[in-house]
Amino acid sequence: MIYSNSAPIAAKAFLMPNLPSPNLSVRSIDHLAVIAKDLERSRHFYEEILGMEPVERPAFSFPGLWFQAGDTQVHVILEGPEAGPAGMAEFQGTMPARGTHFAFEVENCEEAARKLADLGIEIVAGPQSRPDGPRQLYIHDPDGYTVELFSKA
Repeated sequence: MIYSNSAPIAAKAFLMPNLPSPNLSVRSIDHLAVIAKDLERSRHFYEEILGMEPVERPAFSFPGLWFQAGDTQVHVILEGPEAGPAGMAEFQGTMPARGTHFAFEVENCEEAARKLADLGIEIVAGPQSRPDGPRQLYIHDPDGYTVELFSKA
């Protein structure tokens, strides 16, 4: 991997279709990491609002929090020189579902929407049905990451 000052740049191998594919056989998403400005606000959102379980974090030399969501963890890392600034670039599109986001399954999307409204949390899109049936809605975490909540029922 070649790195620039702001992001990884794909090596030429990604652009050369005649090279053999390594087929790495990815099995699952283990975790996702988000950069946060305020760990307590993030803790409140992921634990108290979304209901994730806090999990013990290894003794890293930088501040952060870990949460369990089914088989996947959310790693919240405090912003700083190594991690960079909190949040994502401002969404420039018109449909959050087509922008960068991560999704979590909830028991009932409509009930989640009611609870979010009661808490004064803005729903930026939905609830709406996907073409394959599940209901979905979109919110932002405290640092502006777009979070999809969906239910199959």
